Amino acid sequence: MFNELKKYTTKPKLYAPSTNKFWDDEHISKGMLEAHLNPNWDAATRKSEFLDKSVNWISKIAPSPQYKFLLDLGCGPGLYAERFNSAGYSVTGVDFSKRSIAYAKEQALLNKSNIQYHYKNYLTIDYIEKFDVIILIYCDYPALSNTDRLILLRKVYQALKPNGKFIFDVFTPLMRKHESRSWYYCEDGGFLCEKPHICLESVYQYNDEDNTELRQSIVITEENVNCYNIWDHFFTKEVLLTEIQTAGFNAYEFYGDIAGKEFSDTGELFVVFLQNRSFG
Repeated sequence: MFNELKKYTTKPKLYAPSTNKFWDDEHISKGMLEAHLNPNWDAATRKSEFLDKSVNWISKIAPSPQYKFLLDLGCGPGLYAERFNSAGYSVTGVDFSKRSIAYAKEQALLNKSNIQYHYKNYLTIDYIEKFDVIILIYCDYPALSNTDRLILLRKVYQALKPNGKFIFDVFTPLMRKHESRSWYYCEDGGFLCEKPHICLESVYQYNDEDNTELRQSIVITEENVNCYNIWDHFFTKEVLLTEIQTAGFNAYEFYGDIAGKEFSDTGELFVVFLQNRSFG
């Protein structure tokens, strides 16, 4: 155990992988689904009232009669997808959590919603001009490496019909954390593990061209040690513009949140509204 722990006393190499599944871990995915479904918690999905505002806003800038086919990347348990279905869209949802997709499919059957859900990594989508609108909500985009972000942008561009719209949100540098280390003990188990465990938490900053941040959790039980590495990035409008233009997008608008709030340079996040052909 001691030799295993020694590996985590130094800063990991950039993009070092976790030692265990995260999104599909049997215990973690259960807690994640509970967080998604809590209407008063902004942890995994924003609060219900904000979801309604988001769908209303997107329905105004991309009304379903003209923009019928919508792809929800990272759809989770389908909370946005169900709302877009009710707003008249033909919805497809993609997520990398078996538990969330299973829940979403159950709800679609109960609600008699004609939503297509797929359990897969959205970096592997291969649609060709199939969707009018593609959304990636709650700052999933910044969690990807520079290489993966460009892969995603190109796949989204390819999946959109002419004049299709891609809407996603990102964190600004105001959300960057200071490097730190802390620990806590969970006698009755917690979000990362159902057994009694000690969790060592660290935040690391990297001076790579992407200014990457790592939030690392080391979970120690009597039997083993698991490491979870969650990577993140932060954007100014100027930096993101350079990135999206390399993928072919040349029409864009910026907003302060996913419900259409006015953009501000002092906000903690902003929303990007892209179109894969010139406006008009």
